[in-house]
Amino acid sequence: MNITPLEHRLTGSRRGRFVLELFKNSAQFPIANILLEMLMEGPFYYLLAPDLYAIIFAGCVQAFFLSRWETTPKPRRFWGNLIAPLVYTVIELILEGPRFWSRPHHIAYWIFSFVIGILQTLRPRLGGWMGDVMLIVEHITRASILLTMYIIFEALTDTRFTDFAGFMADPTHQFVVLAIPLLGLVAGVAELTAQRYLNLLRQTLAQLRLYSEWLLGRELLNRIVADPNALTMIRQERTVMFVDIRGFTHWSESRTPEEVVAMLDRYYRAVEEVMTTGGAIKFKFAADEAMAIFATPHGAAATALKLQSQIVALLATHDLGAGVGIHTGNVVEGLLGSAGVKFYDVIGDTVNTAKRIESNAGKGEVWISEFTKNALKDEVKVGEPREITVKGKEGMLRVYPIH
Repeated sequence: MNITPLEHRLTGSRRGRFVLELFKNSAQFPIANILLEMLMEGPFYYLLAPDLYAIIFAGCVQAFFLSRWETTPKPRRFWGNLIAPLVYTVIELILEGPRFWSRPHHIAYWIFSFVIGILQTLRPRLGGWMGDVMLIVEHITRASILLTMYIIFEALTDTRFTDFAGFMADPTHQFVVLAIPLLGLVAGVAELTAQRYLNLLRQTLAQLRLYSEWLLGRELLNRIVADPNALTMIRQERTVMFVDIRGFTHWSESRTPEEVVAMLDRYYRAVEEVMTTGGAIKFKFAADEAMAIFATPHGAAATALKLQSQIVALLATHDLGAGVGIHTGNVVEGLLGSAGVKFYDVIGDTVNTAKRIESNAGKGEVWISEFTKNALKDEVKVGEPREITVKGKEGMLRVYPIH
């Protein structure tokens, strides 16, 4: 599935999500493990040993999958957090066999991965204040990785270490045991505050995105997000379509405002669906009239025919129908307005001509100009030509019905 520029900015790039996942989650225990084994075995020996590269590889594999799953409906945080210890264990068992399990920090890797996986799974499911508690507990757990590795290092290197009570008899050890979890608590509260601001920002962005799509349309919004200068005024060849309900004014005079609004809502939804799937660059409504701009006459013609088939039944229940006019030519398009208020629009004779053609089309008819017909060649079925008078133009304008 193609990711639009706006979605890319809101969700981040794959590389960005990978790096964030790696350093925020998957690489934390491996870094502590690397420091422990490097101190125990010596930097030179450890840098040449495959153990270093095995655990780095395992963390990267886990980050790869978790970052990919993060944007899916089921992130699979529990099983994802077990990927790195599983990959690392398999590689180490091949290299050194059952001796791998004799090292306490290898067991700790599985325990911490299991606990963090549970906490990350429970948080979105519980939500509310319990989800917040899970986030804080997760950060305390992460901080405890460093504490655990320190205790393991002391147990493996200090002959005076007999039991945990003896370890705690040292005031320095007491400070470390108390300070590290408290730092995790502080980090958890800070992360919780940041997450709340981020969620508020995402909600605001979602609202702004919706409002912007109303004004610009999805395609134009993505263009201007990708390039802020994309909608500067420029001359382009476009195909312009107008759709208007025949007899709407007379029909609405005998109806309540609620009935009129209800019918227009259904009409707007039908037109929007067809225009969106048909690839309209921009479309807008004005009462019972709709105007759309297309990059090619082919898209406009196909959309017009589909639109008529969609709205015939809808309008027929009210003894109404719609006429459609299409014309292709040069327009000036882009953002118009003052410094404080701008809107996207197209101006030029092409727009006026398309509107005049639509005004002459009857109920259920789709008329195209001769210029549009020539651009379409033989791709649509064209009826007998007709001559119409268009205000502001000398002579008659030749148009063709399509079906």
